[in-house]
Amino acid sequence: MATPNSDSGAIIAPQGGLSYVRGSTDTPLSEATLGEFLLDTVRRFPDRPAVVFREQGIRWTWREFADEVDVLAAGLASLGIVRGDRVGIWSPNRVEWLMTQFATARIGAILVNINPAYRLAELEYALNKSACTAIIAAEHFKTSKYLEMLQALAPELADASPGQLHAARLSHLRSVIRMCDQETPGMLTFSELVEMGRMALETVSLDEIAASLDARDPINIQFTSGTTGNPKGATLTHRNVVNNARYIAMAMRLTEADSLCIPVPLYHCFGMVLAVLACVSVGAQMVFPGEAFDAAATLAAVSEERCTALHGVPTMFIAELDHPDFDKFDLGALRTGIMAGSPCPIETMKRVVARMHLSEITIAYGMTETSPVSFQSSTTDPLEKRTSTVGRIQPHLEAKVVDETGQILPVGATGELWTKGYSVMLGYWDDESRTRESIVDGWMRTGDLATIDAEGYCNIVGRLKDMLIRGGENVYPREIEEFLFRHPKIQSVQVFGVPDAKYGEEVCAWIVVRPGERMTEDEVREYCRGQIAHYKVPRYIRFVDDMPMTVTGKVQKFVMRERMIEELKLAMPKTC
Repeated sequence: MATPNSDSGAIIAPQGGLSYVRGSTDTPLSEATLGEFLLDTVRRFPDRPAVVFREQGIRWTWREFADEVDVLAAGLASLGIVRGDRVGIWSPNRVEWLMTQFATARIGAILVNINPAYRLAELEYALNKSACTAIIAAEHFKTSKYLEMLQALAPELADASPGQLHAARLSHLRSVIRMCDQETPGMLTFSELVEMGRMALETVSLDEIAASLDARDPINIQFTSGTTGNPKGATLTHRNVVNNARYIAMAMRLTEADSLCIPVPLYHCFGMVLAVLACVSVGAQMVFPGEAFDAAATLAAVSEERCTALHGVPTMFIAELDHPDFDKFDLGALRTGIMAGSPCPIETMKRVVARMHLSEITIAYGMTETSPVSFQSSTTDPLEKRTSTVGRIQPHLEAKVVDETGQILPVGATGELWTKGYSVMLGYWDDESRTRESIVDGWMRTGDLATIDAEGYCNIVGRLKDMLIRGGENVYPREIEEFLFRHPKIQSVQVFGVPDAKYGEEVCAWIVVRPGERMTEDEVREYCRGQIAHYKVPRYIRFVDDMPMTVTGKVQKFVMRERMIEELKLAMPKTC
C-alpha cells in the first residue's frame, strides 16, 4: 500500500495489513508559547478583524485584542499571580473568557476551565483539586448563579478585602474577580482588574516574563466528565494546543480571509483549540453569536457577518437545519468548518453539505487528553469518506487499533483506539494513578472502539464502555443509531444497553421524532425487520422530547441507562 510521503516517514495508509498509522512530519512542530503564537499573528495581520462578540458589541483587530490581553496580563501579575499559579475561569462565551485565556498564558499561569454547568460540589472539587489562587466568574448563566455559589462556599468573602480571601472550604483561593461592574463584598470587578493592569503596564515587564516560559510548560487544566468518580483534570501544555490548532487549520484550509462562527463553548477544547487557536494560527476572524448556543443567533451571525466557516456538534447543526426560519438566512458565504464533539450521523452530514453550503466541512475526532484532535478529514476527501469516517491521522501523531492485550489488530478489525505523539497531555493533574491507567508507554488509551481501513480512514464505532453484549453477540450502538437515523420521521436517536436476566443485556433506543410527526414502537421494529440482525433490534423503545446532554452537546448515555433501569425495575445481572 502506498505511503503518501515516504520522505516524511508517514504511514497514512496502513502497511502489512495492520491497523497502525503515522502522520506526516513535513510541517515541523512549533515550539512557540501561546503568547508568542498570538504575537506572531499580530505582527502579520495587525489591522485585520480578529474578534467579534455580537451580544457585547465588541469588534477588535488583532492589535487591539493583543493590547487588551497585555493589560489583563499585567493586572493578573499585579495581583501576585506568577508562573504555574492556577487561575479559574467560570463563564459562558464572553470576551472576558477569551482575554483570560491569553492573559494567563502570557504570564505562565495555568488556566483552569470550570464547566458552566457545575454546581456547588463540582465547583468546590475543581477549585481545590487544582488549588486555584484566583477565579474570574460571570454573575450567572441560565439558572446557575455563579457568584451566589462562590459566596456559599466562601462566606468569608463578606468580610474579606479583595485579593485577601482566606476561606475554610477553599483554602488556596485568594482572589475572586467578577464580570460586570457591580461591586460585591470581597470581590474585584473585572474592570478594576483591567485598570490595575493599565497602571501596572509600566512596571510589569511582560516580555521578560514571556522569555522565561517554555512551550512544554502546563498552560491549561480541563476537567473531563466521567460516569463514575470525580472529574479528572487533563493538563495541557502550550506545545500541545498550539500545534494541534495549526494542523486543524491546515486541514480546514483556513486563512486570514476566513471568518469563523463559534457557537461552541470556550470552556471546552472545541471552543478553545479547534476554534480560537485555529483562527489565531492563520489570522482568521472569530465571531461569537452569543453567550450560549442558540440556533437563530448562530444563523443570524453567519448571515450578517458573512462567515465562511462554522463549527458545531451534530445537535447544533440539526437545530440549525430544523429551525423554522432556516430559509430566511443567507448562508451563501459558508465554505468550511468542523463537526465534532460526538459521533456525527451520516445523514446529518449530508444535509449540512447540501443545505448549508458547507461543501468543505470536515469531521474531527479526538479527546481532551490529546489536545484534542487526532484524526480529521480534509476538505478534498471524497464526500463518502467525510460522511462515514473521522478522516485520517493528523501530522506528527501515531494511532493503532488494539485488542484487549494491546496487540495491533488487522486492518478493518474493531478494537480500542490508542494514540501517541506531541498532543498527549502531561497527565491528569495531581492524579498519578489515573494517569498511569490511561497512558501506556506514551500511548493514550482513548476508550473508543474504532476501525482503520486500508486507506487509513478511521471510523469510530462506539465507546468501549458503550458496547453491549447480548447473548454473546457484540452490539455496537452506533451501527443501530446510523440505521434508525435514516428513517424520515426520526430526528435523533441514541442506543444503549440495559441489564437483562436472560441475555445479559438488551438493546434500548431513545428516539426524538421530527416536529409534527408521530411514531409507534411497532413502526420502529417493523422498520428494522429484515434490515438488521434480530439481536440488534431494540427491545425497549422510548420516545422523548430531548436527550440528557452536557453543556458541550455530548449525550449522556449513562443517565439514560440509569433512568431505564429505574423505570423498568431491572436488576443488574450477576457476573463472575
